[in-house]
Amino acid sequence: MVGRRARVAAGMPAGLRGPERRRLRSYRRVAGVVDAVVAVAADADADDLGELVDAIGAERNRPIEVVQARLAPGVCGQRRAYPGHDVIVLAPELPDPARTLAHELGHVVFDHDGAPAGAVTLEASEDLIAYMLSQRATKAVEDGSDELAEWEAETFASMLLTRLRVVGRGHGVSVLRFDEALG
Repeated sequence: MVGRRARVAAGMPAGLRGPERRRLRSYRRVAGVVDAVVAVAADADADDLGELVDAIGAERNRPIEVVQARLAPGVCGQRRAYPGHDVIVLAPELPDPARTLAHELGHVVFDHDGAPAGAVTLEASEDLIAYMLSQRATKAVEDGSDELAEWEAETFASMLLTRLRVVGRGHGVSVLRFDEALG
């Protein structure tokens, strides 16, 4: 009975198990990370998403560079981890580049596993790329890590962009704290 009370008090329905239960915990985890990101942005007086990305890089002592480049068909963005910095690559002509940037920033702040980029990127044939993607997809299906990472990144992007709606009204991120206090 105590276990059930603890779950209910924490907002977790008693009947959930496995992946559903992890996702509920992830909502809280994602919301906490968004709170921390918004606090860093406010402290840095970030006025837009680009400045927010710079502030997060500075806070982590690991710069984040945002670039545009052609990516594989169907790929909108990509996070590349290098030894001393991260790069977020956005495909050109995206319908909503802010959403893709926020999604990839989610991968960065959650430190999701990905394929680490080497100092030199080798050109690969389409067959090799297809094989590598199928191997990654097989691993992701086996342990569910890729699905959860994508869910967290997408949920992070949604929550962050919702919180940053004030920026679109001509106010800096620092206004969020006052705006949120008023409801």
